[in-house]
Amino acid sequence: MKKIAFLAVIICLTSCITNKKRKNEKPKLVVGVVIDQMRYDYLTRFATKYGDNGFKRLLNDGFSLENAHYNYIPTYTAVGHTSIYTGTTPTNHGIISNHWYDKYLKKSIYCVDDSNYKTIGNDGDGGKKSPYRMLATTVTDQLRLAQNMNGKTIGIAIKDRSAILPAGHTANAAYWFDGGSKGQWISSSYYMDKLPKWVQEFNKNGKADEYLSTPWETLYDIKTYTESISDDNNFEQTFEGQEKPVFPHNIPALRSKNNNYSILKAIPAGNTFTADFAKAAIINEKLGKGKFTDFLAVSFSSTDYVGHQFGVASKEVEDTYLRLDKDLADFFSFLDKEVGKGNYTLFLTADHAAVQVPKYLKSVKIPANYFSYKKFKEYVNNITLKHFKSDTLVENISNFQIFLDKEKIASLKLDANIVAQKIANEVINYKGIYKSVTARTLQTTTFTNGILNSLQNGYNQKFSGDVLLIPNPSTLSTYYKDGGTSHGSGYSYDTHIPMIFYGNGIKKGSSKKKYEIIDIAPTVSNLLQIEFPNGSTGKIINEVLK
Repeated sequence: MKKIAFLAVIICLTSCITNKKRKNEKPKLVVGVVIDQMRYDYLTRFATKYGDNGFKRLLNDGFSLENAHYNYIPTYTAVGHTSIYTGTTPTNHGIISNHWYDKYLKKSIYCVDDSNYKTIGNDGDGGKKSPYRMLATTVTDQLRLAQNMNGKTIGIAIKDRSAILPAGHTANAAYWFDGGSKGQWISSSYYMDKLPKWVQEFNKNGKADEYLSTPWETLYDIKTYTESISDDNNFEQTFEGQEKPVFPHNIPALRSKNNNYSILKAIPAGNTFTADFAKAAIINEKLGKGKFTDFLAVSFSSTDYVGHQFGVASKEVEDTYLRLDKDLADFFSFLDKEVGKGNYTLFLTADHAAVQVPKYLKSVKIPANYFSYKKFKEYVNNITLKHFKSDTLVENISNFQIFLDKEKIASLKLDANIVAQKIANEVINYKGIYKSVTARTLQTTTFTNGILNSLQNGYNQKFSGDVLLIPNPSTLSTYYKDGGTSHGSGYSYDTHIPMIFYGNGIKKGSSKKKYEIIDIAPTVSNLLQIEFPNGSTGKIINEVLK
């Protein structure tokens, strides 16, 4: 009996050690899912219409952070994707917008443009890109470094910046969709000399044309879309060639007037198309099948195009998210079968949220505004003319930042700091401007909370302007005065986003504590037991980890 009992103890201990070891095994694949322009309340507004296997699967079986926010200004796509993966803000990673004025080159630049490389996949210019303007490493970089450059990292998105920046500097590949007359997934010579055979074959499979061959109709009876305002309203933008922004949207007929394949970006099918390509990448690159941990960074971009055109409260946005829910359910099921349940860890978040259409808000008596950069520049020039006898001291105004002409100021023997402070003092009187701060103030003062803290987190001494502005809530540029919406502010409607972790090493549950977008990278790094990205300023979210 003693021998039997002893053997039982040995077997139990062996089993416990084996089970513990199995639980501590790192995931074979990490999947980062970023949904472009997703507000947190899309999880709750459309909850009764979501299925059980998409968003609800993550909420029920993963860990949801219900009070997660962006902690900087401006909340734009490139900045958001970079901050998620670097674990820090523009102060450190250097991506201060999608486009910004380069005060050294004296022109506007795009975040991932790089003429040192060529397009891989066709003869266009859409692939002349790289992540070189991103100054910090990403969690994807750190995973590659920790594994001695083993394991694969691949970035996928319809938008180039949404594929390139998350994948990091050391990625094996990043792919994005080239619309117009091309209709192909492409890459850059930064990553490769030619497209893999599987990508070439995917580009020939006719899926893009298939998705553009049918009208965009609602997934369910439009009368049941009670979470949205009337389909026929004057708060939305139309497709070119369309009289009203209403269902059904005749995509085959509208295609030619909306830059051919580019219209695929602006409809829900663009998300389905992205998921198709992501699944093809997993299969053909054998992600999650090797000895080392792989990382797939996939971003769903079509939600942003739809949101910009139709606005937060539209039937189109509701339908897009109901369809995305089905795409996600299918993608999660695919991961279960191809990679295996328990073999992958996934996080889902957004690169920013969005404001309700100001025109709509005004119609229901909520303060909102449209901001004219042209009129504002005239106002600023009058300030400098009055105080410094010159109306040519401002070089550029963009992204709610004022760049001074330092050479002109020096030639007039003026002090740039005095000029900047005078402008900041005066522009606060301009309708629509809520706060104005000089670069010098941001360099010499520490704001520990509030919206000025967000502005400071987005300020980069090397690249940002000389005076930084914060508009009133619900303010957009006059580009949107006829309808549609955008983002970019530090207000809650732009900063409050979903943040959900799921899979290997993740608890089930939720939290109402406040967390910041920069906390994702250190949390994933800790899960993988690797070094944090080199500019990381976020913290580990202990609540989500087993």
